[in-house]
Amino acid sequence: MDISVYFKQAIEKNASDLHLVAGSVPALRKHGDLVKLDNNIINDGELQKSIRNLVDSEIWERFENDREFDFAQEFFGTRFRVNLHYQENKIGLSARLIPEYVPEPESIGLNDVIYNLTHLHDGLIIVTGPTGSGKSTTLASMIDIINRERRAHIITIEDPIEYLFKEKQCIIEQRELGSDTKSFASALKYALRQDPNIIMVGEMRDTETISAVLTVAETGHLVLSTLHTPSAPETIARIIDFFPAYRHQQILNQLSSILRAVIAQQLLPTIDRKRVAVREIMVNNNAVANLIKTNQMGQLYTAIQTGKKDGMITMNKSIDKLLKEGIISEDVARNRIRDLETKVVYY
Repeated sequence: MDISVYFKQAIEKNASDLHLVAGSVPALRKHGDLVKLDNNIINDGELQKSIRNLVDSEIWERFENDREFDFAQEFFGTRFRVNLHYQENKIGLSARLIPEYVPEPESIGLNDVIYNLTHLHDGLIIVTGPTGSGKSTTLASMIDIINRERRAHIITIEDPIEYLFKEKQCIIEQRELGSDTKSFASALKYALRQDPNIIMVGEMRDTETISAVLTVAETGHLVLSTLHTPSAPETIARIIDFFPAYRHQQILNQLSSILRAVIAQQLLPTIDRKRVAVREIMVNNNAVANLIKTNQMGQLYTAIQTGKKDGMITMNKSIDKLLKEGIISEDVARNRIRDLETKVVYY
């Protein structure tokens, strides 16, 4: 079995993801839909052997020890973010295609509000959304804007490194978990000694990392990161939930001070069978900061709705705009509109 054939097909068909799972048929994700490549069920032993032939011994050893592993590797001139895992004691592989070039802001719908955020010199910007919603692409585009327009030192901490930046006006150091640093929190701690201006953290996935991110943002650096939350207000609730109750007020105080914006996004299928990013933007103005500080999370949607002059917009409003412009169908809009008053857990 030669699985490199499937990687080649993923590139040729301009897919976003490749799935090779023992016991299932090979499949691609294209424009959000899974497409079977053939009807041949993948044999576990053959898939394991083929993967071992494609990756180096260190990757395979770490995968065998941890039973799951993320890494980036190039196939046929294209970079992939690859996840190896086991399911039902059989091996599985999921690979995300990473474009060679960071997309232009206009091509992924970044508006003036997000563009202006790249001019900030301190604080925290969070991009949220489900897996596969384009969070990494949005962050990469924002970093590339800074790279083009400012003279700064940028450090990225990623697991694994996805987009490879070419230095323009900035010095950019890209550090990968495992090979360059042991943890996000450790890398953040020592980053302060490396004279950075901007730090990008691939994901805030645990209490230690979030605590370190908040501390770094308090020290006069601009920090960009991601979370897996569906909306801006739920992002605040999720961050608080990482910490024990006795620390909640401290974290609320920190967030009210250092948060600059939350960008929640998802990808929707378009009428012409492509995908388009739709975003909710919450800017931390005085009203939002006061609501966060006093733990009035239930009022954040109202603040977003009334914060148009500061560039804020709800997800529902963004979806409605795409519908009126004829970009998405009524069915898609109806399925993605959320009941904003009942689907948020507050703390």
